[in-house]
Amino acid sequence: MSLPRMKMLTTLAAALALAGCTSLIPKYERPAAPVAAEFPYPSAQNGTSAEQLPWEQFFPDPRLRAAIAASLRNNRDLRIAVLNIAQARAQYDIQNSQRYPTVTAGLDASRAPSTVNGQQVTTLQANLALSSWEIDFFGRIASLSQSALEQYLATEEGRNAAQMALVANVASTWLSLAADEELLQITRDTLQGRGESLRLTRLRFENGASSEIDFRLAQSLYESARATLAQQDRQRANDINALALLVGEPVSPDYVVGVTTEGVHLPDVPAGVPSEVLVRRPDVRQAEHQLLSANADIGAARANFFPRISLTAGIGSASSDLTGLFRAGSWGYTVAPSLLQPIFDAGRNRATLESARVSRDIAVAQYERAIQQAFRDVADALAGRATFDNQVDAQARVVEAETVRYRLARLRYDNGVASYLDLLDAQRSLFNAQQALVQTRLARLQNQVQLYRSLGGGWSS
Repeated sequence: MSLPRMKMLTTLAAALALAGCTSLIPKYERPAAPVAAEFPYPSAQNGTSAEQLPWEQFFPDPRLRAAIAASLRNNRDLRIAVLNIAQARAQYDIQNSQRYPTVTAGLDASRAPSTVNGQQVTTLQANLALSSWEIDFFGRIASLSQSALEQYLATEEGRNAAQMALVANVASTWLSLAADEELLQITRDTLQGRGESLRLTRLRFENGASSEIDFRLAQSLYESARATLAQQDRQRANDINALALLVGEPVSPDYVVGVTTEGVHLPDVPAGVPSEVLVRRPDVRQAEHQLLSANADIGAARANFFPRISLTAGIGSASSDLTGLFRAGSWGYTVAPSLLQPIFDAGRNRATLESARVSRDIAVAQYERAIQQAFRDVADALAGRATFDNQVDAQARVVEAETVRYRLARLRYDNGVASYLDLLDAQRSLFNAQQALVQTRLARLQNQVQLYRSLGGGWSS
């Protein structure tokens, strides 16, 4: 290798060694979690934590698992989140590339009259050039690169949070469909019974055996059941549409879940300690990476107060023929370092630094809010867990009591002891109690799904 090329490479090596040797990024300390040391309601003591429990194991029904798997393949919101990761990675690669010099190669040819004898002379030139490469002595570019990296990592966590929400939403919608099927069956059975009662009451009224009041009461209850059936049909259609949007593909209007809310059993998961559980949630980690990005921006803003050192260099050879273009001894080089020190900028650098500090403070507040929201999510789900079992048990006893009451009212009415109004009131109360039991069981199941999600479950592949 020729001496000029050796000198130029030595200069570049020294510049690379100096680049990024100083960092002005403030030392990061994770903010203390502004929540209680323990959750306000007890949770399961044993079992696999939600974060380590894959959704394939948490949801036992194969039809529900198939719906979740389809959503992970096709859901457009999740697809957008994945594409955002690719975009953030590209932005990081762009920013990180500025830490390294850009080297260009060129080959030029020209033909012009010689100044000596006037004859046409061909000149060939070959060169390698490095143009205005900033030597990152004070870490400005490295800080910007670190900021872009944290934004990329935040985007990855955002994708995990999106998957966590998607799995929970699909499960909740699927469970709603299970409740819809139960409610429709209860309403159809009730409508059939009330239709028979209306027919008998009409015959009794037409034959003078009962009053018009009894007939109109029976008619009112029958039409109320018809209205309820239409409402539940509409609700089921809406839930089918919601499931289709979540799974990202058409769902047949005749789709049948084929399971009751009583037949679905989800495992209980321990809550753990807030300071350990909450910081592992993807949305909280996303907020922390955004905080780290804002912290790195302060380092870049601080570096603006120091000189910017840039380097322009080139090495080339010229010859009148191609065979001599790369001959030893024909090479020459130039190295032109420059230094730019800000003296007066009307306060721009100071304002940039202040803006970066405020952005960091905003990111701290957003991180703390993410912690508080996560704590509330878990606390709400634990509150539901502590009360829903008792509510379901109590509502089941209400259904049992109303069933017995209706049977006794029917016997009393058939034997002429009770009025028809007593019978219809018992029938109406039983119908309402049966619907309330299904809705309470659904709420308990959805609360279990919410607890699983709030503890960080559902995003692991």
